[in-house]
Amino acid sequence: MPLVKTWQLIAVSAVAGLALSVAAVAAAGPWDSGQRKAERDRAASWGLTGGADHDGDAGGGREPQAAPSAPGVLSAIGPAALRKADAGAAPAGSGRLADVLRPLLADPALGTVRTASVIDTATGQVLFESGPREPMTPASTIKIATAAAALSALGPEHRIRTTVTPGAGPGEIVLVGGGDPSLTAKKKSPAGSGGSLVALAADAAQALKAAGTAAVRLGYDDTLFTGPARHPIGDNPNIALITSLAADEGRPDDSTSGPVERVEDPALETARTFAALLRERGVTVTGDPARAKAPAGAQPLATTLSTPLGGLVERMLTNSDNDIAEVLARQTALASGQPASFEGAERAVTDRLTALGLDTAGARFADGSGLGRADKATTGLLAGLLAKAADPQRPELRPVLTGLPVAGFTGTLRSRNVGTSPAAGLVRAKTGTLSGVNSLAGTVVDPSGRLLAFAFLTANTPDPGAAEKGLDKLAAAVARAS
Repeated sequence: MPLVKTWQLIAVSAVAGLALSVAAVAAAGPWDSGQRKAERDRAASWGLTGGADHDGDAGGGREPQAAPSAPGVLSAIGPAALRKADAGAAPAGSGRLADVLRPLLADPALGTVRTASVIDTATGQVLFESGPREPMTPASTIKIATAAAALSALGPEHRIRTTVTPGAGPGEIVLVGGGDPSLTAKKKSPAGSGGSLVALAADAAQALKAAGTAAVRLGYDDTLFTGPARHPIGDNPNIALITSLAADEGRPDDSTSGPVERVEDPALETARTFAALLRERGVTVTGDPARAKAPAGAQPLATTLSTPLGGLVERMLTNSDNDIAEVLARQTALASGQPASFEGAERAVTDRLTALGLDTAGARFADGSGLGRADKATTGLLAGLLAKAADPQRPELRPVLTGLPVAGFTGTLRSRNVGTSPAAGLVRAKTGTLSGVNSLAGTVVDPSGRLLAFAFLTANTPDPGAAEKGLDKLAAAVARAS
């Protein structure tokens, strides 16, 4: 069977299945039932080999298993239709794009410096560029780089472990943080599958009782990450302390995204919650939890697994989640043999992107979230990253695309390019906002059905609202120009 190009699948799906997919994404988020799952299931049905996980939360630390998929329902957008669409597609006119984008790029609302890149993801052809190699502060669009580096290093199915091990002495146990940003202390995970402190306590209590242990002293190990735990911007409601042991991102309320004051010591509070969960299950925990190092080679009494990395990437991009971003940068460092610190993550992300064949000249990944102004990126790099994620030879990078917010419907683009805008539902993009900095980078299906990658970076913008409108006009222009 001929290879179906990912950009074709995304383009046709965006047009033919927009209402259905947007409803699903808006209801549950792309990590639960959005485009990535639809793409995987549809591809499996074409190949008649199955491959979708229909078992929900596998539980008990068991990895999800493949299950047979039903035959394709939307036959009109199957492989034959895609080949026909491909044969009739006309090449884009870069001249027309330039005629449309240049006047919009000159909008004073976009500040004193503005750069742009638009790439045909199928061919790699540059359709438009303006200052594509000029390093700019990218704000949260740097999360695209963090996502690509983490997926390249670990793969989309990688899961992060949180464990309970025996301690150094009799009657001692240690809660060991593995850096799972999806770890939750809630009975039902508020944002899809993820590591469960509740399930971990239940399994640990069962193991302790089976061993005849009725009372324990609890230690907690948060030593996996090194260097400063506080982001250089200081105490800020947009991010918690960056630690390898934190439940619910250190949020003291029921929020799952957005700014909120965090607990002072996420690791200690997580350990205290775990101790309470053990007590509820009949295990006596003496004293207050204390920091402790898990003995080398200790076999876990219980384990809980994170959301697969692909889902973490999607959640990070859709909600612009700074906590997930910083943790994924450190996971990339660990997978690359670097210290799990700001400096180690910077080296690891740079090396991973370079290994993907991307031009990182002038780029700097001082953090994983884009909260810092020391970060630098070019529109050429960002657009190139998105094009790389659409490459059929790079399926491990696909969550970079499927996690992008959908204009007018989801995440940080929910209220942008809405209604009758030609970009509504067709533009998927990561936003970026700092004082005086506004950015937008993503993908769009043009009128001929091709997937284009774009990136727009600005500096010294006088008004963030006006700058966002200017960027939205640029994205909409790419959507309707052919």
